[in-house]
Amino acid sequence: MDIKDFSTPILLIVWRRPKETIKVIDSIRKIKPKKLFISCDGPSLGNQEEELKVKRTQEVCKESINWDCEVKWQISETNLGCKIGVTRAINWFFNNVKEGIILEDDIVAHPDFFAFCENLLEKYRMDKRVWCISGSNNQDNIPRGESSYYFGKIPLIWGWATWKNRWDEYDIDIKDWPHIKSTNMLANIFEDKIEKEYWINIWDNFYKNGNPDTWDYSWVLTCLINNALIAIPNENLINNIGFNCDATHTKGEKKSTSILKSIGDKIVHPKFLVCDKKAEKYQFDFYFGGNSIRVNKNLIMRIKNKLKRIFKFKIKTTKQ
Repeated sequence: MDIKDFSTPILLIVWRRPKETIKVIDSIRKIKPKKLFISCDGPSLGNQEEELKVKRTQEVCKESINWDCEVKWQISETNLGCKIGVTRAINWFFNNVKEGIILEDDIVAHPDFFAFCENLLEKYRMDKRVWCISGSNNQDNIPRGESSYYFGKIPLIWGWATWKNRWDEYDIDIKDWPHIKSTNMLANIFEDKIEKEYWINIWDNFYKNGNPDTWDYSWVLTCLINNALIAIPNENLINNIGFNCDATHTKGEKKSTSILKSIGDKIVHPKFLVCDKKAEKYQFDFYFGGNSIRVNKNLIMRIKNKLKRIFKFKIKTTKQ
C-alpha cells in the first residue's frame, strides 16, 4: 500500500534491547511518521549491565530517527516493570493524542500495518463497537471471510492501535473482577467452558496476587466486558523478534505465525460487524493452548474412569 504523509501518532515503548530496537525503528522509518512518542523504562536497582543496555537503547533511538519527525520522550529513572511501566507509557501517550498506534521494542511491522491502522482508526473513530486494531494474525493462513480483516474478541497487542476514549475505560487493577465473576458475566462472553475457565484462572491470579507482571490481561478484560470488537488483518503484519533471554515474558520458543505479507493495494472492509467465532476458537485452541488443555482433561477423565472401574471390581471381588 502506498503511504504518504503519515500523520497518525506512534508510541514506541523501549527498555533494554538496543539490537531489537534498531530493527523496530527501521520498520517505522519506511513510513516516516511525523509524530513519534518514545517511553523508556529504567534499569533495575543496582544492575549496572542493565543500566548500560537502557542507555544504549536510548542512544539507538536518537541516532536512528533521522527523518523529519517530532519526537517526544518519557524516561523513567527507575524500573517500573511491565504492568506499571507500559500502562504509564500508554496513559502518557493518550494524554497527548486522541488516537494512535502502539509498538513495543520487539515488534517489527510490515509497512501495510501502519496504513491498516490509520485507515481503521478513521473509519471506526465514532463507532464504539470497535475497540482495538491488531496487527498480528494467528490463523495459520486460514482466511476468515473475503475482506481484508475480520473481527475477534481478544485484543492482540503485538502491534496495535486504539482511541483515547476506549483506553480511558482501562483499569490496570481490574477492581471490578469480583463482581464480574460473581454475576457470571463471562457465561455470556465465552460459549466454551474450557476457555472461560482458562481466563477465570488468569484473572483470579492477577487480581489476588498481581501475577504476572503485565498490563495486557487488564486490557483483555476491559474489551470483553464492553463487548468490544477487535479488527484483525487476514494477513499477518507483525513479526515479534523478542523471544530471547532479555525478554520479560517471551523467553520460550516462538509460536509459528504466517510470514509478513502485504494486505493488498486496497483495504476491503467487512459488510457486517460480528465476531468470527471460528477464528476465535482456532486461536484459543492453537495459540493459547486450549487444544492441549482439552487433551489433558480427557486423559485425566479416562484415568479417573479406569481407576473407578478397578476400584469397583475390587470391591465386588472382595464381597464374593
